[in-house]
Amino acid sequence: MKLGLQIVLGLFSLIPLAFAAMGLLSGMAGADPAATVSAAVDNQYRYMSGVYILVTFLLWYAIPRIEKHFALMAMICAALVIGGIGRLLSQGALGPGTEQQQIGAFIELSSPLLLAWLWFVTRQARN
Repeated sequence: MKLGLQIVLGLFSLIPLAFAAMGLLSGMAGADPAATVSAAVDNQYRYMSGVYILVTFLLWYAIPRIEKHFALMAMICAALVIGGIGRLLSQGALGPGTEQQQIGAFIELSSPLLLAWLWFVTRQARN
């Protein structure tokens, strides 16, 4: 059960890392080359990409001893869910984003399922 969770988290962590690295390096032009955005929006987008990279690194820190890091994983999960809610608010205000953003929202809003899995792994490690 623990190894399966570690593998799933390790694989899923590559998705935000890839998109965050692209966002950090290419800004909004990488997300939507046809969009015209202000320097402030591009700046914020690149900043948030950097934050997403840090979330990936925190996840990597927790994965080897995942059963010992429930609190950290709960905070990461909360950050992902709050970000997913932000995506839903944006979709309601401006319409759907790209397909990649919609997939991101699905993953972010589904992250509590992984936290539930971790809860079982944590309980199993105590016994």
